[in-house]
Amino acid sequence: MKKNTSYNALIALTYSVTLIGGMFFGYKFLKDQGYQFQKPVQFADSNAEKVDEIIHIINKKYVDEVNADSLNHLPIDSLLHQLDPHSIYLPPAKASEMLETLGGNFEGIGIEYYILNDTLLVTNVVKDGPAFMAGIRQGDKILQIDTAVVSGKALPREQMVGRIRGRKGTAVKLTILHPGDTQRTVYTVNRNRVKVSSIDAAYMLNPETAYVRISKFGADTDKDFVESVRQLKAKGMKKLVLDLRDNGGGYLSAATGLANQILEENKLIVYTEGKHEPRTDYVATGGGEFEQGKLAVLINENSASASEILAGAVQDWGRGVIIGRRSFGKGLVQEQFPFGDGSALNLTIARYYTPSGKSIQKSYKKGYNAYQNEIEDRFNDGELTSDVAGAGKDSLQRKNLTRGGIRPDIYVKLDTNGYNRFYGKLVAKKVLFDFVYDILGARYNAEQLEQRMAKFAISESDYSDFLKYIQKRNIPIDPKQLYIAKPLIYNDLKVLLYKYHLGDAGYYKALNLNDPVVKQAVTSLQ
Repeated sequence: MKKNTSYNALIALTYSVTLIGGMFFGYKFLKDQGYQFQKPVQFADSNAEKVDEIIHIINKKYVDEVNADSLNHLPIDSLLHQLDPHSIYLPPAKASEMLETLGGNFEGIGIEYYILNDTLLVTNVVKDGPAFMAGIRQGDKILQIDTAVVSGKALPREQMVGRIRGRKGTAVKLTILHPGDTQRTVYTVNRNRVKVSSIDAAYMLNPETAYVRISKFGADTDKDFVESVRQLKAKGMKKLVLDLRDNGGGYLSAATGLANQILEENKLIVYTEGKHEPRTDYVATGGGEFEQGKLAVLINENSASASEILAGAVQDWGRGVIIGRRSFGKGLVQEQFPFGDGSALNLTIARYYTPSGKSIQKSYKKGYNAYQNEIEDRFNDGELTSDVAGAGKDSLQRKNLTRGGIRPDIYVKLDTNGYNRFYGKLVAKKVLFDFVYDILGARYNAEQLEQRMAKFAISESDYSDFLKYIQKRNIPIDPKQLYIAKPLIYNDLKVLLYKYHLGDAGYYKALNLNDPVVKQAVTSLQ
């Protein structure tokens, strides 16, 4: 990769990292909407047997016509890359983790944590979950899990996660150090099923306009949305800003279920069709919680799959205004075929089409690697950063019509003010997160942050200590680039501090105070 390309990619990457979004391309597990998980293939034990079985499944199920003979002698990943970018093979651990992530619940103790200086720092405890009931709180450090010492061991994250999670009804013993204490405390926590809402934030932006942020479409997202809307209506909501930026998708049924809440009866939401799959229409049933009222849907280049289904339906029916940047363009439907060893094949069986008949999927004719770098190409040719939507090497209007995804009604460019190599290095080395969790968090409390949100700012003393923290990490400071990045660093430290003390809801409340896309949405709904 060329040096300037790497730099541009880093800017795009740091944007996503700072927003704590991350890309999770929505693999469609269709068990709950007419499709079925296939029974595990018990005889496919070796890789060779799996390849044979995968080719057999491709012949029976794949979305397009395929010359299966050309795939016979390829390893599994290469075989699937020959088909499309979203047909994938999942090893047992990945298959289990993906189902758990989208399921909206998991079996464990209900904590979030951050690895700080090779120690597990508890950053959030699910209220009424097993850890909360046992007495574990935010800011605690986990030194030992059962008999395994994890503090100072530099263990990979997956090893730490694996030690804490486990089957419902089993117990885990945690050795904890509370903030300010010198004595360790041992807790025995019984694992249980933990429910996690897929609504990251839901609050009033002004007396009439509400904001709802959804980061993924899990099994219960539509139900979580209904609950949030009812609470917001009680506070006076008449208009809604629905934020689907960096939402990589999830369950189709959750997207159609949410669409049921905002579209009138008998409105087509989406349809799917493939070589072996007849056309299936998904139609709104009516009686939704937000069929009336002004609506703005926010999308960006990382909004994919289920997010695009919802945005496409809203746009095609003129139900609301779409604001942001062209979405990712993931319009392929996967069905999961599990193997007896816990691994699974996610195979593309159909395509998504918006109500007007537009295919959401962008082209992948240039191959797997080119497809993976397509967002970077958008950055390099100006699509993400141009002042107007028609600027750049080519006409963005022409590109958006031919390259898949959902094109916004109102374009808002990616704000790169303050982004440079020095800032990118701070993000890549997690210095901003580390400083907040290691130093800054202890200087403030949730109550004072919540009361002063609109006017709160990081102090000069805090910033000075941050610079010392950078130097301790042996990161050379470039004075010129530091000066350019300073306003961005100030804001990042603020919003990360809000996340530490007030969770995702506090993070988005603080972030949205200066978010140009949210500001545009509020203006558009007036």
